[in-house]
Formats: sequence, structure tokens, C-alpha cells
Amino acid sequence: MTQGRDADLRELLGECVERLPFPDPRGADPRGLLAWGGDLSAERLLSAYASGVFPWFDEPPILWFSPDPRMVLLPPQLHVGRSLRRRVASREYTVRFDHDFESVIRACAETPRPDQDGTWIGSEMIDAYCELHRLGLAHSAEAYFEGSLVGGCYGVSLGRAFFGESMFARRSDASKVAFVELVRQLEVWGFAFVDCQLHTDHLARFGAVEWARDDFLAALARALEGPTRQGAWTAREVGS
Repeated sequence: MTQGRDADLRELLGECVERLPFPDPRGADPRGLLAWGGDLSAERLLSAYASGVFPWFDEPPILWFSPDPRMVLLPPQLHVGRSLRRRVASREYTVRFDHDFESVIRACAETPRPDQDGTWIGSEMIDAYCELHRLGLAHSAEAYFEGSLVGGCYGVSLGRAFFGESMFARRSDASKVAFVELVRQLEVWGFAFVDCQLHTDHLARFGAVEWARDDFLAALARALEGPTRQGAWTAREVGS
């Protein structure tokens, strides 16, 4: 796979879906589990995201999910609480896009999670998403404090949809600041939605809501008709 014009990417997405198809997402079990097995090649991941499916597993086999309902955030509906607004406005953190994607995903893998024994981001996942990043389709938003990476998030961008994957923080609110700046920029660029996958209180506080799977799949189909902002997102830097 090589980077190319948007028409070429849409054609490639169609080829990936046709060559590496997933079952109808409406056939997922009550947990959202749709399929298992396969690999994490760039082509299969593109087929998955274009079909409303994402991988989530902590040991083989690879598990593929399409939950119902689906947690979604519309960029214009981003809610930023008073204390976080002050933190963002203070410019305590410098926010950059795609400055050090690999460090972000590795930090997400290493950061302990409440009520979890480990992480679902193993070496195979890291390699797969770093490849998507090299193709200009996976992106990170990063928060820096005094030159050190202290928080961030990453995800996949196709058409006018951004598929959020994970975030981490080493200082208070660092990942939240990066996420806020990312969503604000996505709104400027005309993105239709951020796929947050599953409900959490944390995402709900940002304004994310649950959609029925059918509504999500319909919105995804429309979003994929739009142009993909492919390549490094290097224009954005906020803070001092």
C-alpha cells in the first residue's frame, strides 16, 4: 500500500472490504463480538474500520467487535467542563499532532488501567497501528510539559470519521487537553464524528452519546464518502 490521492484511497477501501470482508455487524453477539482470527494487516484493519468493526483482544486469537449501542461524539457537541477549560486556556501543555505517534501508542500500552490487570495493546497492535500511521491514516494528539511527552491519544482517520482508540496521561488532565484540542481541530476540518466505541463515564462527560448500531453504520457510510485527510497532521501546535 502506498499513499495516494483520495479517490485512490476510496478505491483501496472498497478493494479491502471486498477482498477481506467481515460478517454483517448486525450479527454480533450481545457483547458486540462479531468475529475472531485473521491478522492485523493494514488491509484488514481498513476493511474493519470501513465496516464499522474494530479489534480488541489481550491474547490470540484476534477478536473483532461491532457493539450495539456505539458511543459517538459529534465534534460540535464537545463538552469541556469549567476546570478543564481553565487548564486548556492556561497553555500549561503544548499540544502537537503526529509528532511522536509511536511513543503515544507505547505509552497507552504501558499505562495501568483501573480495574484491569494489563493492557490490550500488545506488540502486534503497536506494529499494526504504526504501519497505519506510516500510511498517513493513524494519528496522534500529544501533550508536552517542558518538552516531555506527558499525555495523548491516537486513532484512525478515514473519510470524515475519526476512530478513537486509546489515551494516556502522566500529568493531571494531559490526555484530556490533547483530546479537546484534537476534537476542536476535527470540527474545523469538518469531521462528522469521533467513534468512541464503548460507553464510559469519562467519554460521556465530553458529550459522547450512545447510538444504535444501525444509526452508526449509516453515518459511517456517509462519512466514508468524504475526503480523507491523509498524511501527517503537523499543522497544529497549541501552547508554549
